[in-house]
Amino acid sequence: MSVDTATVAKIASLARIKVNEAEIEAMVPELNGILAWVEQLGEVDVTGVEPMTAVIENHQRLRNDVVGADPLTGGGVRDAVLANAPAAEHGFFGVPKVIE
Repeated sequence: MSVDTATVAKIASLARIKVNEAEIEAMVPELNGILAWVEQLGEVDVTGVEPMTAVIENHQRLRNDVVGADPLTGGGVRDAVLANAPAAEHGFFGVPKVIE
C-alpha cells in the first residue's frame, strides 16, 4: 500500500489536524515507511504461537462476592450508613435534581 499527498491531506482532515503543504510532503515518506513496516510484520511466521493480551502472565486475584453482616463487606449496615446522609429517601441517598 502506498500513501500519496491526497491521502495524507484526507487523513489530516478526518483527524481535524491542520497541516500545511510542506508538512504533508514530509509525512508521505514517513507514513509509507510505517505501512511498509506493518506489511513486513505480516510475513512473520506465528504458527503455534498462542494469542496473548500481555507479555507477562497476569491473573486477577478475585474474592467471593458475598454480602454479610460484617461492616467490611458492606452488608447489613444500610441504616447506619443512611444515618450520615443529609437526605435519605426510600432507603437511598437523596440528591438534588441537576437536570431541569
